[in-house]
Amino acid sequence: MNFLEQTFDFILTTDRCLMTNHHGKEFLGFLGTGPAVGVPESVWKWLACPKMKVDDLGRPEQAPYGMRKVEAKLIDEGFKAAIIDPDHLDRHLKYAKALMFSHHDYFAFGPPSSTWWGITKKEPINYKSFQALINKPEIQEAKKRGMKILVGGPSTWQWLWREDMIEKVGVDTLVDGEGEKIIVKLAQMILDNEPLPKYVYVSGDDVPDIDDISEIKGASVNGMIEIMRGCARSCRFCSVTIRPTRYYPLEKIEKELQTNVRAGVRHGVVHSDDVLFYGAVGIYPRPEPLIKLHTLVKKYYKTIAWSHASLAAIRYSEEKYGLISKLGEIIFDDEQRYLGVEVGIETGSVRLAKEIMPAKSAPYKPEEYPEIVEEAFKIMHENKIIPAGTMIVGLPEETEDDVYKTIELVDNLRPYRSILVPMFFVPMGFFKNRDWFTRVKLSEAHIELYRKVFWHDVYWAEDIINSFYMKGPVYMPVRFALKLFLRFAKKKMREVEKWLESQLKA
Repeated sequence: MNFLEQTFDFILTTDRCLMTNHHGKEFLGFLGTGPAVGVPESVWKWLACPKMKVDDLGRPEQAPYGMRKVEAKLIDEGFKAAIIDPDHLDRHLKYAKALMFSHHDYFAFGPPSSTWWGITKKEPINYKSFQALINKPEIQEAKKRGMKILVGGPSTWQWLWREDMIEKVGVDTLVDGEGEKIIVKLAQMILDNEPLPKYVYVSGDDVPDIDDISEIKGASVNGMIEIMRGCARSCRFCSVTIRPTRYYPLEKIEKELQTNVRAGVRHGVVHSDDVLFYGAVGIYPRPEPLIKLHTLVKKYYKTIAWSHASLAAIRYSEEKYGLISKLGEIIFDDEQRYLGVEVGIETGSVRLAKEIMPAKSAPYKPEEYPEIVEEAFKIMHENKIIPAGTMIVGLPEETEDDVYKTIELVDNLRPYRSILVPMFFVPMGFFKNRDWFTRVKLSEAHIELYRKVFWHDVYWAEDIINSFYMKGPVYMPVRFALKLFLRFAKKKMREVEKWLESQLKA
């Protein structure tokens, strides 16, 4: 079969920071949201986003899960579509009708990137990487020939803050929200040479039903598989809560597990905005669906991680059913010794918790929120679950006392194995049009919070690397680079602390 028989009308791609499997360790992807620190940029990029193998057509062996879903929907509807590695676009764009971008953080306005950028005043790697992609001459040449450019993914909103880039890149349509239904209409309009809308917002009423969501056709990055969409907690800063909750049946989940295993991917991430909500009744986790789910996933994957879980659900599940311990009996074996997960702490302030996320603590009272966080961390520590706990700094209603309450919580979490990640507030959900940290100004309380978090993270990062993470000779170079970075970071922090101490004395 010659190349012309393998051309595609619709090409999906993203930059190297996402078109990578991060050495098979999803958490390393966070390094791509910052600038190179303590090591050369080439080493930092190799740590965060190494290149993956591609086939003869430039299709990557793994691709971001959201892009796989759109690719699968287009294929199921009869369109010629493929995800192409950013280094292999040239020959395909000569024949493509449309190029579709997706990204988690197009212009580094997202919480991790904006935090790094605000503190270091240096452009994050993911920002530089996407800029390099959109400035590829083959994209502009194809655009001049009439190729359409569509933008989607969870950070589409960022283009509305950079309207200059819409014009510069020549974006024809922005798709904001779940894309399975609208992308079919847009693809047909492109083939029919119909004018495209400049902006499409997919509201909660327009999201795809389970039957509208196709199963992926190729392996996803680090074996990610989705189990549900939506969240019932209704936190005001989050866009996920705007969408209705939909659970994937086990048969649908199994098809995607099989797709990844056929491609040789035997380690995966179970994805949901709260994994413990799978099969829940409202905000109340249920043991039976979760036990069936994890039994199924471990049938195919040697090791798993959870993308997200809520702290109240962790506490409730264990106190009510002993469920975290029961799931551990399914998950842990000779192949898997720990489980990683991202959890949203957000704040240690009861006042803020009641104001912006009153359901985050449910079924417990908002007044108990700091206690909920600490108890959940204790449960995870005892059950070999290692959380990355995110916190939001600079919420519109935040006071200095709120920050000190978060500092107090950080002190209380010191005994529990974890990585804490304070991030600047970014306007999403009901806050989407509010002013935010376009020019970062850290108070003394913020500085103290970051200092406390730094020493917490260094302490536990060394323990995690030595005891759990990246075992085996294949990971020796990565482990060495991470330890080198930690050594450099500790040295720099001691220098900063001495400088701050001298300023106080002066």
